[in-house]
Amino acid sequence: MTTTILVANPKGGSGKTTLSTNLAGYFASRGERVALGDMDRQQSSLSWLRMRPGVMPAILGWDAREEETPKLAHKVPWVVVDSPAGMHGKRLTEAVKLADKIVVPVQPSVFDMWATEDFIKTVLEEKAIRKHRAFLAIVGMRVDPRTRAAAMLEEFLSRFELPVLTYLRDTQNYMNAAALGECLFDQHRNQKTEKDFEQWQPLLGWVEETD
Repeated sequence: MTTTILVANPKGGSGKTTLSTNLAGYFASRGERVALGDMDRQQSSLSWLRMRPGVMPAILGWDAREEETPKLAHKVPWVVVDSPAGMHGKRLTEAVKLADKIVVPVQPSVFDMWATEDFIKTVLEEKAIRKHRAFLAIVGMRVDPRTRAAAMLEEFLSRFELPVLTYLRDTQNYMNAAALGECLFDQHRNQKTEKDFEQWQPLLGWVEETD
């Protein structure tokens, strides 16, 4: 059985690729077969994958712009799909149909919140998400809980009857790892990364839940 996780938000720079690559890296780090699909024309996830050192746990990849459900995706227990900014219409409907779980990253800015609000309403209105029982949850990205922006984001997210799984802090740990073709879960768990590992636990628990 394959579980497909769609990472989606119409706003560019919301953190979709960070979530997608780290999710795929997590499953790989556990010795599980995982495929990473990239629907974005910039192909950032696949560029990261090409940089990945051969000694790192393997991740399969494909250009999901051309083939949404490749044969390899049916041969692995986990599929993570990095979606493009501005995805809507038929393309959004098809992506939602394929997804078992949908993760929506949101940053603490009014522009991100406005874009995300309309997106969530659209997705929840899709018949596909009800028919196919896809689950939808939110992750706060680059959040400093001490800021006014974080308080605004928390208030905004409280409007939806959706789980807000976790808030991931703004840290160079993700960028530094990505520059090497690695992810958080390829790093040693130490004082520098401990907080990040802790913040990921609610998200990981949610994606691994079964009905």
